[in-house]
This record gives sequence, structure tokens and C-alpha cells, in this order.
Amino acid sequence: MDRTPATEAYWQAFQAATGVVDDYDVVGFDDNAATRDELTALVLAGTKRATACLLREVTVAGEPMPRVGGHVVVVDSAGVPRCIWRTTDVQVKPLIEVDDAFAWDEGEGDRTRDTWLGIHRRFFGRQARREGFTLHDGIETVFERFTIVWPPEAADPPKGSRSGGTAARDASS
Repeated sequence: MDRTPATEAYWQAFQAATGVVDDYDVVGFDDNAATRDELTALVLAGTKRATACLLREVTVAGEPMPRVGGHVVVVDSAGVPRCIWRTTDVQVKPLIEVDDAFAWDEGEGDRTRDTWLGIHRRFFGRQARREGFTLHDGIETVFERFTIVWPPEAADPPKGSRSGGTAARDASS
């Protein structure tokens, strides 16, 4: 997704509060406004801490490849920035190799691998029809995990912390 004046202002507020010096990408989940808002709500509730996309979005469509330590501004269906995550893990492997832990971390449906595969086969299937490629279980998929670093009230506690922490400490780790 493209940056907007709203995402830039949100990013600048985060930088001013935390001192983080980095660049950022912008993500809006799904291709449906209602689902985008539902998935964003799962992130803000602390349920969703992972996401996936097809590798072809990077190699063919020119979307940025997630990188460990990279930052992402998450926008809702109206384009309003809702939070910032820091990527903690990136793996590329066939779609069918999603595991139970990743399905749980994505936080969708009943959080099982079978449900995850069903949801993502439908979503990636719509993408395949729009873009004219064949979806199959071996298609290379980018599996990304993240932690929320902004705003402070939604930020995950730093790793190893039993109580809350500051977004600035987490964002810089």
C-alpha cells in the first residue's frame, strides 16, 4: 500500500516518541473492507501476531519484502493508521507447510491449521483469479510474525517482561 499524509504523520509521532530511526511500510489486511477492519481489530486486541502473503506479491507485484526488525504501519479500511508493528520473524516456504503455531499466531477463526488453510486458500484464490495465476499448495508463501510497538496502549510488553513496558523500549529492541 502507498504512504499517505496520515501514515507519515503517524510514523513521525512514533519516531518522536521513541527515537526509532528506520523506514516503514504500510499494510492494510485483506481485499474486503469489513474483513480488513476485523483483522485490524484482532491485532489491536493482541490476538493476531502473524500474517502471510504470497511471495509473488514481492517478486511480481513489487510489494516490499518483510524484514526482521522492519516496521509496518497498519491501516484500517478507511486508511486510518491504527498501529505499528516490528517484524520479528520471516520465513518463505510452500503454503501447505504452515504449521499449527503459525495458524494460532495469525489469530483467525478457531486458530487451527485447517481453518487457516481454508481461509487463505479462499483469499489467495481470489487473488489468483484477479491476477491470472494458478494457486496450488506448493506456492511460495511469506510467513511473517510481529510485535506491536505503537501506540503505547496497544504495544506488546518487551520480550522477557512480565508486566507492561514502554513502546520505546520494545520498538528499539
